[in-house]
Amino acid sequence: MAYINRAMEATFKRMAQEFSVILLTGPRQVGKTTMLKRLAEAEGVNREYVTLDDITEREMAKNDPKLFLQLHKPPVFIDEVQYAPELFPYIKIYVDEHQQAGAFWLTGSQIFKLMDGVQESLAGRVGLLHMSPLSQAEACGYPSEPFTVELERLLTRSKAVAPASIQDVFERIWRGGMPAIVSGAKKEQTAVYSSYISTYIDRDVKEITDRVDSFKFLSFVTVVAALTSQMVNYKTIADAVEISVPTVKNWLNILERLGIIFYLHPYSNNLLKRMVTKPKLYFYDSGLVAYLTKWTDSETLMNGAMSGAILENFVVSEIVKSYQNAGLEPFIYYYRDKDNKEIDIVLERNGTLYPLEIKKTMMPDKRWTNVFGVLDKTSLKRGTGGILCLSDKFTAFDRDNLIIPVWEI
Repeated sequence: MAYINRAMEATFKRMAQEFSVILLTGPRQVGKTTMLKRLAEAEGVNREYVTLDDITEREMAKNDPKLFLQLHKPPVFIDEVQYAPELFPYIKIYVDEHQQAGAFWLTGSQIFKLMDGVQESLAGRVGLLHMSPLSQAEACGYPSEPFTVELERLLTRSKAVAPASIQDVFERIWRGGMPAIVSGAKKEQTAVYSSYISTYIDRDVKEITDRVDSFKFLSFVTVVAALTSQMVNYKTIADAVEISVPTVKNWLNILERLGIIFYLHPYSNNLLKRMVTKPKLYFYDSGLVAYLTKWTDSETLMNGAMSGAILENFVVSEIVKSYQNAGLEPFIYYYRDKDNKEIDIVLERNGTLYPLEIKKTMMPDKRWTNVFGVLDKTSLKRGTGGILCLSDKFTAFDRDNLIIPVWEI
């Protein structure tokens, strides 16, 4: 399989010079192990690799973590470390004694459960990164940088990235970001995603809780995918799957912990009195959404009833990935009030709010930017806004309202 360079490589190497422990989380099959093995080869030190997918190694790590670390001395790369949180106190002892940068490279597939253990034992000693499926920039071999709504930076980027047609954009959406598919190593996309789902149900989900009916859970994930880019409605999901609302909340938490879904929360400010409070739900991988909602090719998806919602999912996830790959937390929200005024994305940077609308069109209407004025009620400054759309070039309505092609993110 041809290796696809990851935008996070430079970020990881920089953090490995600053922290004794680097923890890279993210769902399975997105390329965590592949990237770190490649970086270890280029590192020039004899870094041992051990995976806790190996039952023997896992049992030792859980039952005698001190012996495990005596046998696997730093510098060491421990894969799937979530299986043995018992290691964390002993890693802390080693780190405090040796103060060795890059001593432990760790990966894990159960994000939030894992972070709780890390925060208890390794607070201030660990650099945290999250890897998602490939971004379109990574898949196309373009430079990756945190998305901003700055005229000059967007103008420069538009000249560095090749334009993509509507058909090309929806091909990227439908194909998704799993490295095995994007690299061409596996041709049968349906088989890859089918295996991916069954792996999660049979292995990782049941690792978290054994009270899951596999068939019900698959039905649940499918319903959630059909509701992507919408405000979460627990009762709607519960009724569709015939499970309880508490079960919906528990299963959504599992999907979030495994790095499958994430939320945008509504932007709130003490000067805004009529805000909705429900988050909107998105998948990190648009290809998984397309598979679950049974779109068999990109053209059918492009012309289908979900095209707008899945385009929004793609855009939001691309922006989030652009920050994750740089090791940064994205301050990204949506706006909706009880008068049904809505802004798809509100980016907050340095005390300024940048409003963005996402539209499935090549020719956006300037009137769509009128809603941006609702942010003038907040205590923060309103910055440049934009329409993210399927335009074939980067341009602008005026200096304050840009037209940004989706392929440029």
